[in-house]
Amino acid sequence: MGEENCIFCKIIKKQIPCEVVYEDDKVIGFKDISPQAPVHIVIIPKEHFDDLNCVKEEQAEILGHIFIVAKKIAQTLGVAQSGYRVITNCGEQGGQTVEHLHFHLLGGRMLQWPPG
Repeated sequence: MGEENCIFCKIIKKQIPCEVVYEDDKVIGFKDISPQAPVHIVIIPKEHFDDLNCVKEEQAEILGHIFIVAKKIAQTLGVAQSGYRVITNCGEQGGQTVEHLHFHLLGGRMLQWPPG
């Protein structure tokens, strides 16, 4: 697809509005437009990676940062103590629908396992 047509890159550039709940120089977290739980936040790195397979070992620091941000968002939104889930989908068969690495933070209700 390319970064110029990536919906998440456009959100990062403020070309598409969203309800931001967290932002720093490396990531942005915003409310999902089609929430699957009372709390459903999408966390994306500002650097474009098509998916998890594209993150090189020397870039692994961003993955740790995303999980620290997920913890902060869960605390801010009041689901840290009751529990939450952080997931990423990789590739078509993994359920990835946007070709930009992203993580979903879900909480606010009992979450099934397996999902669905």
